Amino acid sequence: MFSTFLTALRTCVVTMVLTGLLYPLAVTGLAQLLFPGEANGSWVKDGRGRVVGSALIGQGFTRAGYFHPRPSAAGPGYDGAASSGSNLGPTSLKLKERAAAELERLRRENPEAAGAVPAELVTTSASGLDPHLSPEAARWQAARVARARGLAPERVLNVVDALVEGRTFGVLGEPRVNVLLLNLALDRRFGPLPDAAPGVGGGASPGQGAP
Repeated sequence: MFSTFLTALRTCVVTMVLTGLLYPLAVTGLAQLLFPGEANGSWVKDGRGRVVGSALIGQGFTRAGYFHPRPSAAGPGYDGAASSGSNLGPTSLKLKERAAAELERLRRENPEAAGAVPAELVTTSASGLDPHLSPEAARWQAARVARARGLAPERVLNVVDALVEGRTFGVLGEPRVNVLLLNLALDRRFGPLPDAAPGVGGGASPGQGAP
């Protein structure tokens, strides 16, 4: 029996060292060597080299001169620790009321927008942290952004089109635009919006809601 116990103990120790220490160290080392940016959180920096967020987590932009993300069910500020969908079913009265309120707000804030409101601007994602919009949802907001910045809509649309990401490996997912990268590109090309006084204008500039 003692011999069996020693065999089991050795097996346990070897397994823990291999799977709990050596394997994680090897995977971490390869990740740091091959794609360090992604392995460290896909941090995004502004023109002054400051970390302003992650390309993987949305931010709650609400100022008129920036593109807005889709709604989030992950608490205020796209809280990564509260990642979640709304879990509201198609017969939910709460879902219907929230969608109606979002539609009213979007139409009020985007009076020049052509066509129907894109569905993703009304609905939350499964994670609540989605940092992307479809190109169509971004273009739908371009008139509002251009008006707030005193620009021709075509100049804003050019920035959107330049940042459209294609399908991963050419087949996975759909074309998309990262909202944080898009708003940073607007600031680089046309200059940042002046900081709003507390309680005035509302919402964040790129990085103000960063993790």
